[in-house]
Amino acid sequence: MATTYNNLCLDIRKRFRAAGVESAQLEARELLCYAAEKSRQQFFKDMQLYVSAEVEERAEELVQRRLKGEPVAYIVGEWEFYGMPLDISPEVLVPRMDTELLAERAILAARAAGEGARVLDLCCGSGCVGLAVAANAPDCRVTLADWSDGALKVAKQNIRRSDLSARVISVRANAKEPPASALGEFDVIACNPPYIPTGDIAGLDATVRDYEPHLALDGGEDGLDFYRAITARWMNALRPGGTLLFEVGIRQAGDVEKLMAEAEFQNIASFQDTGGVWRVVEGSAAAAEEEG
Repeated sequence: MATTYNNLCLDIRKRFRAAGVESAQLEARELLCYAAEKSRQQFFKDMQLYVSAEVEERAEELVQRRLKGEPVAYIVGEWEFYGMPLDISPEVLVPRMDTELLAERAILAARAAGEGARVLDLCCGSGCVGLAVAANAPDCRVTLADWSDGALKVAKQNIRRSDLSARVISVRANAKEPPASALGEFDVIACNPPYIPTGDIAGLDATVRDYEPHLALDGGEDGLDFYRAITARWMNALRPGGTLLFEVGIRQAGDVEKLMAEAEFQNIASFQDTGGVWRVVEGSAAAAEEEG
């Protein structure tokens, strides 16, 4: 029986809600746009038009994949972060709303650092944080760094897609090891590292556990391995007075604040996301001493 785009979208949304999909309306729309090869603008314009049998069949195949647990971002190959559409693949985590707080704090730090500020997105994955900074702090230059070749491939695609090649580069770097001197110094380092304790990964939601890259999830026995390494080994990559910002997991903010204090960071503070979780911890390197 023929149906309109609007009615088919409502039906998919209903099925997703029944399956416990949190963003049922958004995901229903994204899947249907992808199945019909329509932009969002085209979709909204065509909502009262009837769906062809071919599009309806393709949409059903995509819905079945989603109901089996595959994230929509991997199905359609893109997702939006901080208002920017980005390429996404199973080599990188799906950007989440929670991480927009890290981007927001990094943008503020980059703007405060002034013209010519250098920003590093460490453990960059898709490059979402660093690209958001570059787009919203146009006087800065950004480096995206990750250890995964697959992640760097996606990050490079997103640099081009965002038309930011003039101010953003990508490099391979291991966050657990001291940085190469060739990287230079940065005014801002923003990092969303792997922070899930190894033993907790098996209990994650299947959409994360079975599809997202464990390399980007596993933070070691207590989830803090990357925070220890970065606070201890990356201080030399920060200019005096520079800012280090971390995204952290639930109930990790206090531990990360302590690690930063032990590494002699100053002005350490934590910030809550929209869900009330202490999600970002930041601190600054000691300022250069004035010569008397």
